[in-house]
Amino acid sequence: MANNEINAVQLEMDAGGRTFLVHAALLKDERDAILVDTGIPGQLEVIRQALERQGLPFGKLTKIIITHQDLDHVGSLPDLVNASGGHLEVLAHELSKPYILGEAPLIKRGITVQASKVDVTLQDGDLLPYCGGIRVIFTPGHTPDHICLYHVPSKTLISGDALTSVDGVLMPPNPDFTPDMATALKSVAKLLDYDIETVITYHGGVCTNRIKERLAEIAEGKK
Repeated sequence: MANNEINAVQLEMDAGGRTFLVHAALLKDERDAILVDTGIPGQLEVIRQALERQGLPFGKLTKIIITHQDLDHVGSLPDLVNASGGHLEVLAHELSKPYILGEAPLIKRGITVQASKVDVTLQDGDLLPYCGGIRVIFTPGHTPDHICLYHVPSKTLISGDALTSVDGVLMPPNPDFTPDMATALKSVAKLLDYDIETVITYHGGVCTNRIKERLAEIAEGKK
């Protein structure tokens, strides 16, 4: 297994008869294999097959990091944890914890998800000692608990829903699903402090073109 490898994992999920496409992230090194976000509920086999296409048997997955509480990010977490026999370690921001534990209804859906677990509680600025170093960046706005992850060795940002993209062009968060756009744009401005060469957007995929310029434009409210 390569040192400090990071890839986008395309998940083609069935959402009530229509295909719902997202791009999770997979980080690997000699010790760990980490999946970022888990799709809508019921996607265990879709995720298992997607990991295998990345050369990773499901049993080799060691950790899951959740970027925020939205159903299309936490939905399959309980299934993945259960399928691992409880061995998967779950990491999430402290504000995400009550939603993942099933103690509070999701803000946008008003439903309570099947309870899972959080083994490690994250905070802004944490440097996780996995895969060469992963920096936690607190980026509220899309949801109050949202985080992005910056993979230090590859200069890659895993943006969750703090950013989207279309045809490789970095775009703002989706206004239809971002209740506090003013805060979300302040969070985008915060990302300018990092030397980012690649962005993996959950909705849209991988971006490598004009990253710094697009972040500045988005932070200023330009589309």
